[in-house]
Amino acid sequence: MTTLIAFLLFLIFLCISSIHFYWAAGGKWGSDAVLPTKADNNIKVLNPGIVSTLIVAFGLLGFGFFILIVTKLVTFSLPQWLTTYGLWIIAGIFMLRAIGDFNYVGFFKKIKHTKFGESDTKYFSPLCLVIGVLTIILALKK
Repeated sequence: MTTLIAFLLFLIFLCISSIHFYWAAGGKWGSDAVLPTKADNNIKVLNPGIVSTLIVAFGLLGFGFFILIVTKLVTFSLPQWLTTYGLWIIAGIFMLRAIGDFNYVGFFKKIKHTKFGESDTKYFSPLCLVIGVLTIILALKK
């Protein structure tokens, strides 16, 4: 079961990372629904550039490989503190992102009726919750 969860999480991170690499390379598909906007639906709260998009892409890919390493599907030596706390850090990031009481993201966001807000409620927050829960399961089984 641990192997299946680890592989599923790796595939999720690989897909999300690939989308970010696509955007960093100039792709436009889906980009209008993934950035939070103010309540009037026109002014973007964030306008990430190529470098920040690449940082997110590599970070997500790194999370995927980290999960493969921690579950011993890939052999690589990591510092002890990272193997001890890394899964909990990843789970915390994604649970906070999903549930957090923020203006623009999470199930308890304040601005809900924008294109991004609706996409966040339907897709992004549930995906973050799934990632968080699966990562907690891995951490508990480790």
